[in-house]
Amino acid sequence: MIDIGVTKLAIIGAIALLVIGPEKLPSVAKTAGTLLGRARRYVADVKAEVNRSMELDELKKVKETVENAARDVEQSIQTSAADFEKSWAQSTDIATQASAAQAWDRIPEYKHPHKKWRIKQGATPRWYKVRSGIRTNALSGAARVARFRPPRSN
Repeated sequence: MIDIGVTKLAIIGAIALLVIGPEKLPSVAKTAGTLLGRARRYVADVKAEVNRSMELDELKKVKETVENAARDVEQSIQTSAADFEKSWAQSTDIATQASAAQAWDRIPEYKHPHKKWRIKQGATPRWYKVRSGIRTNALSGAARVARFRPPRSN
C-alpha cells in the first residue's frame, strides 16, 4: 500500500493551498472526498461480490456432498429392502409348506387370567399413598357439600 504519513499529508496540503488557492481549496477538497468515498464503496462492492461468489462455490460443493451422501443412503436402503424381501419370501414359503395341522398344534391353549376386573389397580401402591398423604377416595361435589355443611339448628 501507499505509505502516507502525517508529514507527507501536510506537505501535500501546503502545496495544494499554494497551487489552488484558499478560495477554491474547500470545494476541491469536498470533490476529492466525494470521489474517494465512491472509490471506497466501489472497492467494497467488488470485495462483497467476490466473497459471495466464493461462498456460492462452497455451498455448491456442500450441496454435491450432501446429494452424494443421500444417494448412498438410498442405495443402501434399497439393497437392505431387497434382502429383507428375499428373506421374507423364504420365511413365508417355509410357513406355507408346513401343514395346517402342525401349525394349529403349535398354538397354546387359552388360559383364563382370573383377574379381579372390578378392582382397579393403580400404578402407585396404596401404602405409599397413605404414607405420603395422597387422597385415594374422591368425593363428588354434592357429597363434599353435604359433608362440610354445618348441622341444622331448629
